[in-house]
Amino acid sequence: MKVWPGKPYPLGATWDGSGVNFAIFSENATGVELCFFDNEGNEARIPVTEQTDLVWHIYIPEARPGQLYGYRMHGPYAPMEGHRFNPAKLLRDPYAKAVDGVITWDDAHFGYTIGHPDADLSMDMRDSAPFSPKCAVIDPAFSWGEDPRPNVPWDKTIIYEAHVKGLTKLFPMVPEELRGTYAGLASPAVIEYLLSLGITAIELMPVHQFLHDRHLLEKGLRNYWGYNSINFFVPHFEYAHRKYRGDQVSEFKTMVKTLHREGIEVILDVVYNHTAEGNHLGPTISFRGIDNAAYYRLVWDNRRYYYDFTGTGNTLNMIHPRTLQLIMDSLRYWTTEMHVDGFRFDLAAALARELHDVDRLSAFFDIIHQDPVLSQVKLIAEPWDLGQGGYQVGNFPVLWTEWNGEYRDGVRKYWRGDEAQLGNFAYRITGSSDLYERTGRRPYASINFVTAHDGFCLRDLVSYNQKHNEANLEDNRDGADNNYSWNCGAEGPTDDPAVLACRARQQRNFFTTLLLSQGVPMILHGDETGQTRYGNNNTYCQDNEISWLHWDLDKDQRALLDFVRFLSKIRKEHPVFRRQNFFRGRSMRDPDLPDIAWFRPDGKEMTQEDWNMPFARSLGMLLAGDAIDELDSRGNPIYDDTMLVLFNAHWEPLPFIMPLFKFEGQWGVFEGYWEPVIDTNSESGKLAAPPLRPGDTYLLEARSTSVFRFSGSRTPQR
Repeated sequence: MKVWPGKPYPLGATWDGSGVNFAIFSENATGVELCFFDNEGNEARIPVTEQTDLVWHIYIPEARPGQLYGYRMHGPYAPMEGHRFNPAKLLRDPYAKAVDGVITWDDAHFGYTIGHPDADLSMDMRDSAPFSPKCAVIDPAFSWGEDPRPNVPWDKTIIYEAHVKGLTKLFPMVPEELRGTYAGLASPAVIEYLLSLGITAIELMPVHQFLHDRHLLEKGLRNYWGYNSINFFVPHFEYAHRKYRGDQVSEFKTMVKTLHREGIEVILDVVYNHTAEGNHLGPTISFRGIDNAAYYRLVWDNRRYYYDFTGTGNTLNMIHPRTLQLIMDSLRYWTTEMHVDGFRFDLAAALARELHDVDRLSAFFDIIHQDPVLSQVKLIAEPWDLGQGGYQVGNFPVLWTEWNGEYRDGVRKYWRGDEAQLGNFAYRITGSSDLYERTGRRPYASINFVTAHDGFCLRDLVSYNQKHNEANLEDNRDGADNNYSWNCGAEGPTDDPAVLACRARQQRNFFTTLLLSQGVPMILHGDETGQTRYGNNNTYCQDNEISWLHWDLDKDQRALLDFVRFLSKIRKEHPVFRRQNFFRGRSMRDPDLPDIAWFRPDGKEMTQEDWNMPFARSLGMLLAGDAIDELDSRGNPIYDDTMLVLFNAHWEPLPFIMPLFKFEGQWGVFEGYWEPVIDTNSESGKLAAPPLRPGDTYLLEARSTSVFRFSGSRTPQR
């Protein structure tokens, strides 16, 4: 086999049409071997002798796409100094674009002798290659055509959080052989369903190649969620219909291209805060054996151990320039080569830790903001980690949006009927200006969600007071204990019609609140059809029918689905529910016209004393469509209907006087009536009631939401 020196850039295995260049970074290695494998698993080791700027490189002119490979790294095995080199362990290329298969767990994957008195301080020389999937060289060529990005503005975005396998595994309209795959996700039936919901972006739970934890497999479980990444450039092998040496790359690209053609953006949930190698007792799969001290945050005064801001055993070393480069190169790859439209960063606060504290102006953010590619895609932070000071909701920079945990908790508390929630609830449904306005951000900085993959799904949120995670085989110790949930009077399954009616109404309340709040709504897949996980609020290991969506919907589930579609249509048609700027309390076009007003059930405007009443659980929110003060993409003023949303989280119905318009302390001139639009007390969610005049009384049912549209005109009294 011919061997040429090659080049240090780009990192990874790069097919140039004639041969393949291999380049791998290691600051502390003393020697590197490139390992080729044939179809029978026979290994050929090729010494890599060229090194430039800590990058080892070689060019193999006879190599072709489909070639299976890995690395063996030589260097000190000195855990107390932070080094864990072990040439007996076959290592994955951090820049690999494809992996051929999944890991077979064996003790040989561990760099130390399991059971030895000093554990990881001893070196294990068993060969891990027979049990390791190999990296595969790919041909990146793909016929994208024009593939225009949807580029949906934030204020028009509705996100659907979904799992590639869970969404399609049981979908009867998807061909059976495509279920649970990228190809299945791009099938006509799934796309038609997504479009019917009005969603504009699908946020995929992790699709980077990940590992199924050994301890889970030994229990008969699997890592379903995928927050256990090991290859940041590789589409997960198991989600591919075609599984031959890199075919998953073209299949993923086809999925993206198909969704783009229908105007749907693709956002990836990415896990750069840690890897699947775990703590000092974890396996040696890739980064640990390539350069442990460079890639991981090691305890400064005892480098045998890892800082763990993620609860998974390790944290990537964002201080090291090559680790930072790895993440940036991965993001650019998925954006430019795979055409994805944005990223949701898992435990993003961990990425901002310069030393120990979270620094929102860290190098990571600086580089993204200056990058001409990444600064233009959708950037979503999960704004917390598990370290001290890690809860950073509201503190991420401009350009970033955030999963708004305050929204989730505030809306749950309000509809549960907790005391003293009106003020917080009002902040959440108007875009959380208390969190985002002071830093120059917009309402769409808030990704609003009531439920997500982590925690109760919506049906369980209204059906269980306590988690029921026994199926995880951890004695129900895992998962969050404080869910702000309410079971409506019975724990779990019940035949009580009153309880079932309450649960259905609460689900409609949550959806109405979510889709009519300022900010960007995110729907958890399955919530729109009332799916249950049987009280399990931590289904990370349930790759089965507990997690997979079921499509044999009963009457109530179909009714909820129709209601969500109806709500999505209302949001799309009414810009008053998706403003680009925060409310000012008055219109700039006419200072006498308020853009928002709040009302008590007696029809009078809320006072400061009213906001502080601990027992108050109802209010009216008037959104003035003639006082939006914003321009559309062509510079035209945006006008809309004036909408009135009445919320009642009280357990009894309340008479609500329809508001009279008031300007600068004086009653204005009004002609028209309040036309009913939504009533969550109704099974259909639609309000079948006659129009009401301002000043008329409307009975707002217990634990319900009603929405009215003003038909007519209003002008201030001059």
